[in-house]
Amino acid sequence: MGDAKDKTVSLNVRLKPGEPSIHPRTANYTNVSVAQGIAYLDFGFLEPALLAAVANTAKTGQPAPKGLDGTLITRLAMPLDSLAGLHQQVQRVLVGLREARQPKPKTES
Repeated sequence: MGDAKDKTVSLNVRLKPGEPSIHPRTANYTNVSVAQGIAYLDFGFLEPALLAAVANTAKTGQPAPKGLDGTLITRLAMPLDSLAGLHQQVQRVLVGLREARQPKPKTES
């Protein structure tokens, strides 16, 4: 008999938004860390004008700031096997986007 944890099963899952999650949030910064077998994914927002100012500072050769202050949008904690599943999903999306951008070869009629 096969080991059940070796199989991947696709299910349709609908997530109903809770009150705080009903409105989409914008995140332009992410950080992933792992502690005690749990992955922590931080999604944050840094002001675009601040990012542009840091880029201009770097272009002129001035020293970069020691740190930046941003807003934590949300923190997710998940087991490492869930992180691996998320990685697979993101990879599929990125491959699909790459394929959609590539020009299709012309076929002769």
